[in-house]
Amino acid sequence: MYLSKDQTKKNKVTCIRNRADVIYNFKVSFFTMSQLSNFPWNFLERELENDSSSEIILDILKQTCLHPLCCKHPPSVRYRRLFLSQLIKRHEASEREPLDELYDALGEVLGVEEGTECYKSYLLPCGEAVSLSESTAVISEGTTGLVTWEAALYLAEWALENTHVFTDRTVLELGCGVGLTGIAVCRSCYPSSYVFSDCHLSVLHRLRDNIQLNGLDNQNSPRVCVEHLDWEEVTEKQLREIRATTVIAADIVYDPDIIGCLVKLLSKILRCSANGSPPDVYISSTIRNTDTYNSFKHQLESSGIQHEVMTGPVTHVLFYNRQATIEMIKLYI
Repeated sequence: MYLSKDQTKKNKVTCIRNRADVIYNFKVSFFTMSQLSNFPWNFLERELENDSSSEIILDILKQTCLHPLCCKHPPSVRYRRLFLSQLIKRHEASEREPLDELYDALGEVLGVEEGTECYKSYLLPCGEAVSLSESTAVISEGTTGLVTWEAALYLAEWALENTHVFTDRTVLELGCGVGLTGIAVCRSCYPSSYVFSDCHLSVLHRLRDNIQLNGLDNQNSPRVCVEHLDWEEVTEKQLREIRATTVIAADIVYDPDIIGCLVKLLSKILRCSANGSPPDVYISSTIRNTDTYNSFKHQLESSGIQHEVMTGPVTHVLFYNRQATIEMIKLYI
């Protein structure tokens, strides 16, 4: 079939755009330590079949292991080894000349000892990255709060689309973990002040490191503070002193043993009005066990707390596993 000059130019531009999108996909997936099986390997293999050069391999390498962000805040050693092994496997299968840059990168990683911490970096629409120090283990130091969970990522995406809920407000986050949602809100939603809270001292220590890592400790706006907040012991007086106008939380509904004290806390918060009005309260949850989640909703209702499920699409900005069932609700009395 004959293609006009304009069609040929359009196809070339589309190809370049698709190629750039795929390289970007590799980049964001790498820095969030996504499962390697989710990378666009099929596209890379097709590119290698149709292009005699190894340019795309070098471009991917420059946007991942050789990127300045990787030098500053690298993913785990094991993850980088596995990623480079997969990249080398695809390159060798194309029967091209070996690339020194690939083997140099692998050699460098093989010489590094694996630690107990690594970094995940999430690229925001504004072009900045939120980099987090996380534990390489899902459960560490007796808590699951040293890693970022899907509900926090969903809440961050929702916040980026609903900045009015946070702009010029005092925000309290419950069970903030390593700080992904809060740092994203502080960077992009312009709250007047932000209170990160958790009850695990090891989580709060990591959180303070991440706040400093992302430069939120040396700026005037928003005002940022970290609070040790024990759900069972916190008083209404303490909550009133925070004067929160927006309260958020992600992935705090997972243990049936703590639902009772969580609901009591939420009841206190909704009755601690700031400027004469109760705060807006939003909870983002990954529904792992429907019985546990339904018990949470039932206890909310028994305590006189109503909820509204927040529906509507959320633009996919951050890379994470979207197979999980996540629900966002707004609470009110």
